[in-house]
Amino acid sequence: MKDLSPHALAIRPSPTLALNAQLKARAEAGERVLNLCVGEPDFPMPALAARMAIQAIEDGESRYTDVAGTLALRERIRRKLREENDLDYGTDQIVASTGAKQALYNAFFVLCGEGDEVVVPAPYWVTYPEQVRAVGATPVIATAGRDSEYKLTPALLERHVTPRTKAVVLNNPGNPTGTTYTRGELEAIAEVVLRHDLYVVEDLIYEHFHYGEGKVESIAALGTPLRDRTILINGVSKSCGMTGWRVGYSAAPVRISALMKRLQSQSTSNVTAVAQRAAIGAMDDVPWTALAAYRERSESAYQQLTAIDGVDCPPPTGAFYLFPDISRFLGDGGLATSDEFCTLLLEHTGVGIVPGTAFGSPGNVRISYAAAPGVVAEGLELLQKFVVSL
Repeated sequence: MKDLSPHALAIRPSPTLALNAQLKARAEAGERVLNLCVGEPDFPMPALAARMAIQAIEDGESRYTDVAGTLALRERIRRKLREENDLDYGTDQIVASTGAKQALYNAFFVLCGEGDEVVVPAPYWVTYPEQVRAVGATPVIATAGRDSEYKLTPALLERHVTPRTKAVVLNNPGNPTGTTYTRGELEAIAEVVLRHDLYVVEDLIYEHFHYGEGKVESIAALGTPLRDRTILINGVSKSCGMTGWRVGYSAAPVRISALMKRLQSQSTSNVTAVAQRAAIGAMDDVPWTALAAYRERSESAYQQLTAIDGVDCPPPTGAFYLFPDISRFLGDGGLATSDEFCTLLLEHTGVGIVPGTAFGSPGNVRISYAAAPGVVAEGLELLQKFVVSL
């Protein structure tokens, strides 16, 4: 038989989703599992989102909408961007998609062609390099170190730019690192972006999980030249506890958003009509109290983790992840890889965390504190006992 698509064959399955499925299977089999893997908030969706979804069903909203989303949803997204991000977009620059993942894929598809390169800072969310490969481009991994809190620096970006570089990915706050770019850091990166005529794919999905002063800045808000080359990605999955509703969106220059809409018209068409109504309700009823509680969770989990001898971790300033360096226990110090570390931890304690190899950083592991605080505390206690036993 003839070969299948090399683009499809190049895509690797999501290790985080695979691991989460494995943990769920263990739990369903009766094993006690403490899941510190999944990037999913544990609070319920906003009540207004549920009511508006029910109302949409009762109103018979079961038809196609505009491919880019209803005007009501795009107007609500436009207001959100203006009020929270100091960005003024027209509704023709906004495309609602089936989750931020589709918005990201749309962006890479529209920006990149065969032979193009996209700079992906590592540690990275697992999906970025795979989607770049899926559209026929090449992810160029720029590995950031602990000294920069695993964030991209201007010098690091400069070293990885070539004549083929089309774009750079920015995730702010970051998954898996839990670190946040300051305005000054973004301004320094912006200088390199402008000098090399790059696009920016900016993922702000964790912006409401922020524990520093002020708000999370968007590089697009640094001026018109940056806004004209940035595709901003966001959604309601994280901040509103609605991961299963699959509503994300992008905001971009008209010439880019028009092509993203065209692509979507030939792939999925519009987001489910009922989900769009739910998203409007969610944005009007963001669970700020639940979000604020994550600051305390962050501090508590960080203190407990860093009390473990031999574990080094930058203080989290956003998202809901800890990304400790466990290299002391690897190689000559003990286990072979972070994969082996996580496998043995699960087998001996029932605690599930994600090896750093999934994120391009094999000396680290990712721990999610989005689970219930009691589960996180017990999981970290068992992690400490496991480390002592090595």
